[in-house]
Amino acid sequence: MNYNPLKEYMLNLSKILWAKPYGDFEHPCIVVTGNSSYPSQLWDWGNWVNNIALRQIATYQNKQDELLPHEKGSVMNFLNKQKEDGSIEIVIFADKTKNFCNFVPHKNIHKPVLAQHVAFINKYNPDKEWVKEIFPKLKAFNSFYENNAKHESGLFYFFDDFAIGVDNDPSTFYRPDNSSASIYINTLMYMELGAMAHLADFIGNAEDAKYYKTRQLELKNAINQHCYDEKDGTYYSCDINLRPIDKDVWLHSGAPRHYSTLIQRLGCWSNFLPLWAGIPTKEQAERIVKENLLDEKGFWAPYGVRSLSKYEKMYRLVGTGNPSSWQGGVWILSNYFVFKALDRYGYKAEAKELATKTLDLLALDFEKNGAFHEYYDPETGEGIFNKGFSSWNLLGFNMLEYLDGKDVIEEFFV
Repeated sequence: MNYNPLKEYMLNLSKILWAKPYGDFEHPCIVVTGNSSYPSQLWDWGNWVNNIALRQIATYQNKQDELLPHEKGSVMNFLNKQKEDGSIEIVIFADKTKNFCNFVPHKNIHKPVLAQHVAFINKYNPDKEWVKEIFPKLKAFNSFYENNAKHESGLFYFFDDFAIGVDNDPSTFYRPDNSSASIYINTLMYMELGAMAHLADFIGNAEDAKYYKTRQLELKNAINQHCYDEKDGTYYSCDINLRPIDKDVWLHSGAPRHYSTLIQRLGCWSNFLPLWAGIPTKEQAERIVKENLLDEKGFWAPYGVRSLSKYEKMYRLVGTGNPSSWQGGVWILSNYFVFKALDRYGYKAEAKELATKTLDLLALDFEKNGAFHEYYDPETGEGIFNKGFSSWNLLGFNMLEYLDGKDVIEEFFV
């Protein structure tokens, strides 16, 4: 397929994601997408992954120096909104009179991708003074998670099911508060702790570097102990909604529980995120890929990776917003993470196949509709929802450069 029209469209589309300082955003930044009201909002992990795409495009255009203030500014705009307890909202607004909590009550905070974002920026533009300046704020942010969202199992959990990034993933969506030790959030936290260790080492803070390396190893062990399922050969999220151990209760006294989690055998695309993070062994990775990912009846579809396995009873293809649907449709973002996971573990042919499927999907959408959609039918490639969405769909440019044999931008890896 000729991808040249698609390439030109992505290059033009990327321009609208570079925002100058405006409103309550003191710094230039990277916005999520150009449609609707999104230019006035910065979203947590969307900001980070959009940066990965824009750096690839800026490298192609030789505009890396122009992009840098927007990269750093995105981080700074979030840090400017940090609360005394170290937490940061999921989304921040250019209009300072707006606050997500005012009209959508929730408990969740910014995903644990902030240090990763800084480490990614610093990878291509090392700046020790900048990292030193913001490192205390990054520590406070990570401490909030450590102090408030860490379970006795060593796993981290969501406070509720609002704006979890993979909106209606059934391992968390419609579940009780504080009950989902999602493999998604734990993988991101694993990488976040690694980024904190790396940044601490970069600025010469050996004590903090050691601390975060230790915390990261502890989390890796917890993920492998509680989330990896030897039966199915893959990772899953865990249910931590268990009654407290009470040996004085007669019914329980003879055999109080000796386990802290219950595995959730739900086929969600985020089960593959540990591959992207480099957590599984080579042997585990082989089972994950061959027994799970490449199963065409489950995940491996004509146009990418189904966001929910077709085996699941919750599987459905429907266009919804707030929450957007991650119950089967193909998202360019999840395709990208799985593509990078395959490449990382040496499954080059499969990575190339997934990149090609993704670009074919985007090319067909642009040819037919003159725009991209937020997510797609995995069998036909038809856009399901939100025509005009750009955002992380621009990660297709990274895949295009990969297929062309060019140097591909790498997010921060441990």
